[in-house]
Amino acid sequence: MNLPNICTLSRIPLMFVIVALLYTDWVGAATTTFVLFVIAGLTDFLDGHLARKLGQVSNFGILMDAVTDKVLLLGIMFALVDCDRIPLTDPLPLFLVLIVLGREFMITGMRLVAATKGVVVSADRGGKQKTVTQIIAVGAFLLADVVRLDLAHWIAVDWSVVSRVFEYAGLAVFLLAVVFTISSGVRYFRKYGAVVFAS
Repeated sequence: MNLPNICTLSRIPLMFVIVALLYTDWVGAATTTFVLFVIAGLTDFLDGHLARKLGQVSNFGILMDAVTDKVLLLGIMFALVDCDRIPLTDPLPLFLVLIVLGREFMITGMRLVAATKGVVVSADRGGKQKTVTQIIAVGAFLLADVVRLDLAHWIAVDWSVVSRVFEYAGLAVFLLAVVFTISSGVRYFRKYGAVVFAS
């Protein structure tokens, strides 16, 4: 297996570690969680950069890069919902994450069907916007925990306002991400639907 693919697949175990840390309460866990999430994001950049630089771009890499991004982000989103870290009234956070999950499964299924017909469906601009806004939203929620749990312990001042700013900034971007998720999914079906549903 080449180096870009190793970077891609490394995001799956990172997701398990990040989710596990969300359920711990020792001082520094929130900061460790956020740092690992940043590392996961850097591997996303690194695998694409290495694949182009080393001339190792492959259909496997294109498809698995998209899949591992989805697994990472959805795993963390479900943990954030379960830990009540998204500031909305239940069951709305779960409902929104299920919308994201449904879209991701449909587009991944469409990609697989298209691949059987020799067509590789790579991420377009809308898909990239969706991924970037999801990453920013999750990062903001995790950063709110850093401020609320760790920074407040290390520096004894009231950080509640700063923490709430990150929470609601994360919420605003998360809602935008849901809009991008739906709109980009519709665009994918419009562009590739004829290929997928052709007999």
